[in-house]
Amino acid sequence: MAKKRDPKAPLKLDNEKQLLKHYYAGQRMESPMGGYLMLLGLRQGEDGDSVGIFECSASSLRYAMVIPAATRGERKKVKDAMDDGDDPDCPRHGHGTRLVRAGRDLVCMACGVAYGKAQ
Repeated sequence: MAKKRDPKAPLKLDNEKQLLKHYYAGQRMESPMGGYLMLLGLRQGEDGDSVGIFECSASSLRYAMVIPAATRGERKKVKDAMDDGDDPDCPRHGHGTRLVRAGRDLVCMACGVAYGKAQ
């Protein structure tokens, strides 16, 4: 029996990897419906990832895109910056996007991913 989709749930995007590159670079992301995707909010995932909820500027359809959890190399980069006494930036968004303390974690407010433990 086919599973029924919740009509209020956001749709999945097909080309997430390509869209993530544009998102990290701060570029416009084209919607499958012809407009552009605008970030509405971020939800924390269970496995260290997060889910971005986007809305199409042309159709007002909502889409969900998974933002993957931090890799070992990204966490090491943040730890090395903290060991050097610097305030770490988001490894994905680059210079100028500081990580903020959220509980015991250092989180990027632009992608919702935790990159390390606050000291």
